[in-house]
Amino acid sequence: QVSLVESGGGLVQAGGSLRLSCAAKERTFSIVNMAWFRQAPGKEREFVTNISWNGGRIAYADSVKGRFTISRDNAKNTVYLQMNNLKPEDTAVYYCAGGRLGQDYVEHSDYVYWGQGTQVTVSS
Repeated sequence: QVSLVESGGGLVQAGGSLRLSCAAKERTFSIVNMAWFRQAPGKEREFVTNISWNGGRIAYADSVKGRFTISRDNAKNTVYLQMNNLKPEDTAVYYCAGGRLGQDYVEHSDYVYWGQGTQVTVSS
């Protein structure tokens, strides 16, 4: 098992920024592909971004390209999501997710470790 805990959510005005963090207590985090998803009220969970365990492969949803940046610090067992120029439509619960140990590429539907989520609310 890989235990994940998100933090950094909150209320921000449109155009503002937030940085989310996802911390794992297991050392095996360093070989786990990590991702961020979000779920808005009344909508299905949506892929936001992911990063391979070696940091060499990164992908973003079209809706956040140019505004969000994912990064990881394996020495700290932590993945980050820097969110800039936030929009009201970014309002959602943001979830950190991890793939199976040693799997560098993970299909969006195949993440197996999940955090409890952190609320991000963007006011207009």
